[in-house]
Amino acid sequence: MRLSQDKIVHLSNLVVKVLQDPTLAKLRVDKNRLRSAIIRIITDELKVEEDADREARRVLSSYSRKIEEGSREWDILYQKAFNDFLKKRGRYF
Repeated sequence: MRLSQDKIVHLSNLVVKVLQDPTLAKLRVDKNRLRSAIIRIITDELKVEEDADREARRVLSSYSRKIEEGSREWDILYQKAFNDFLKKRGRYF
């Protein structure tokens, strides 16, 4: 996970704080429940990103020819494998 739990909690607090502005939204749920839901969503999204990274690295390591990590070719193939994984899970960027 690229964000620590403390940072995720901090982000959730910021989102809840913004949503408490009555000109933006009218909250009908307890802010702690909302904060928990936001934490869960962020954590789930980061997990998908980790899975995509792991899958992209697995795909690249399966090639018979070794591709140097950090090379232009590796970056292009990594991004393609990463995006393919996300598309298979219905996520598009």
